[in-house]
Amino acid sequence: MKKVFSLLTLTISLLISTASFSQIFEPVKWNTEVEDLGDGTFNLIMNAVIDDGWYLYSQAVPEGGPIPTAFTFENENGDFELIGETIESTGKTKFDNVFEMELTTFTKEATFTQKIKRLNGSLTNITASVDFQSCDDEKCIFEMADLSFDLPKGTNASADKKDTGNAEDTDEDESDRGLWAIFFLAFFSGFAALLTPCVFPMIPLTVSFFTKQSKNKAVGIKNAVLYGIFIIVIYVLLGSLVTAIFGSDVLNELSTSVWFNVVFFLLLVVFAISFLGAFEITLPQSWANKVDDKANKGGILGIFFMALALAIVSFSCTGPIVGGLLVEAASKGGMAPIIGMLGFSLAIALPFTLFAIFPGWLNSLPKSGGWLNTVKVVLGFLELAFAFKFLSQADLVLQLHLLEREVFIAIWIAVFGALALYLLGKIRLPHDGPLTHISVGRLLLGLLTLSFVVYMVPGLWGAPLKLISAFPPPLEYSESPYGVGFSKLGGGTAALGGEELPDGGHLMAPHDILHFFDYDKGLKYAKEVNKPVMIDFTGWACVNCRKMEQNVWPEPGVLRILKNDVVLISLYVDEKRKLPEDEQYVSPETGKKIKTIGNKWSDFQIKKYQTNAQPYYVLMDHNEKNLVKPEDYNPDAEAYENWLKSGVEAFKNQ
Repeated sequence: MKKVFSLLTLTISLLISTASFSQIFEPVKWNTEVEDLGDGTFNLIMNAVIDDGWYLYSQAVPEGGPIPTAFTFENENGDFELIGETIESTGKTKFDNVFEMELTTFTKEATFTQKIKRLNGSLTNITASVDFQSCDDEKCIFEMADLSFDLPKGTNASADKKDTGNAEDTDEDESDRGLWAIFFLAFFSGFAALLTPCVFPMIPLTVSFFTKQSKNKAVGIKNAVLYGIFIIVIYVLLGSLVTAIFGSDVLNELSTSVWFNVVFFLLLVVFAISFLGAFEITLPQSWANKVDDKANKGGILGIFFMALALAIVSFSCTGPIVGGLLVEAASKGGMAPIIGMLGFSLAIALPFTLFAIFPGWLNSLPKSGGWLNTVKVVLGFLELAFAFKFLSQADLVLQLHLLEREVFIAIWIAVFGALALYLLGKIRLPHDGPLTHISVGRLLLGLLTLSFVVYMVPGLWGAPLKLISAFPPPLEYSESPYGVGFSKLGGGTAALGGEELPDGGHLMAPHDILHFFDYDKGLKYAKEVNKPVMIDFTGWACVNCRKMEQNVWPEPGVLRILKNDVVLISLYVDEKRKLPEDEQYVSPETGKKIKTIGNKWSDFQIKKYQTNAQPYYVLMDHNEKNLVKPEDYNPDAEAYENWLKSGVEAFKNQ
């Protein structure tokens, strides 16, 4: 009895251990429906239910992008005819910085509909398959699913109809994060606008008006609060107007449009030149005069027109900032313009309201002077620099290679270099007054800007520039992907010593890591050179695989190990090349037919390591035994290097 109990306990423990180790992900589940349209025609409806945090790619993906969702309908006997293309529900389209192109994805759910005409009256079942890629923030899955459709025997039978055109892609968490980012960007931009020559001097004038014209302090406070509220209302109405005119859906589409990015680049350049002093963007003076007349009438309506007068009079300074914010907010789409104007106006309104409530604070304000124009000019340089982000995105979408990485960085070096010279007093602009000396604060800001310029200079020779990685084009989108003057053999190329590549070996650009696509050839070479094997389960369209290769693998310690201490075998689970007929099989693990090289490596990963996510890294010896626990996506370069070192050390100690 004790032996039976012990055996039972051991079995349960093994089951629990296996379950906890297994990482077979199935983030997308498929179900099917059939809609009878009459006259022998049907809609075959494929519904994808997507787990939270995951997303599925559209059918339409540009060449060189991720794996598109693709349907294959089995019709060897010609029993039916496909009518038109497979129609998909509405997804979310945006520019993807990793793949450098516009991509459409789905979250939560997606619906695909294929119309067919039955040619064989006895046909009651259609089979199909779908190949697709799904990803979350850390990994990607390359999958295939079998689909089955049961057709009604008679024309009177029909399935419930389903609306296939209104599925919304609502990644709420991502949207919320984007709106908060817009809010805080706008809020701090509002404070920057306060420190311009059109707005800052208005604070004491406005506060003086409320304190002198109000019957008592309570009335003054009430009027000041109303004034602040009306400032917020006016700017939020502006954001609402932008959203109402274009619509949130149109704004989402515009954000990935080439013309949108080019037009907004030109707008920001005009705003920047205005801030630098070439001209002023002002609203008609007649508007200000009419508003002033109404403001003098007093009462709540008069306070509203006072707030409107502030917006009109200060437009030459706030206009370019508001315009830039609306550009950025419109690129996010949805409610972003409204949220942006709420943040901006809140920052403008707070000081006016607080100083009116506590007028004694006015004594602590610095006096107006030339420093206000300095703030305005600095904002102009910043707008000019950020304008090229939009032009760069248009160039990336069109793949014109006119604004490659080196050109973008050179422009930023020139812009921020000129800003540094301006702050240090070496450049004078039209509205600058006499400068007998520069303040300590201005000197420190000039030195900080100059340091930033020096930091960017190595980027012309291939340095990654991680501090500004979100702005310039990626390393691959450059005149010299390897970096100017970069030696391919720098740091060692898998210790080849200048010899020819081994059978099956390839060099991975831009760092020339020797790797193999063939498992057997890679294992054979590892035995010859007596090094451990590192299996890299990856994909051509795996976003986080590219992030690891671009951000973690180039780190000196990691790169040295990958080049010299291990033999890398890269197994691409989305490789679409067909296996020979005699090598195709049905997986005993998943029950799916293995038809491609990618299917083979995916099934191998599931069978041997009980996971199907990429990236996934394994360090093993020549007997194919793991040296350490496998690793997945890990952007911490130091931790990843320690993992590599532990595997290499375990191999040496065998």
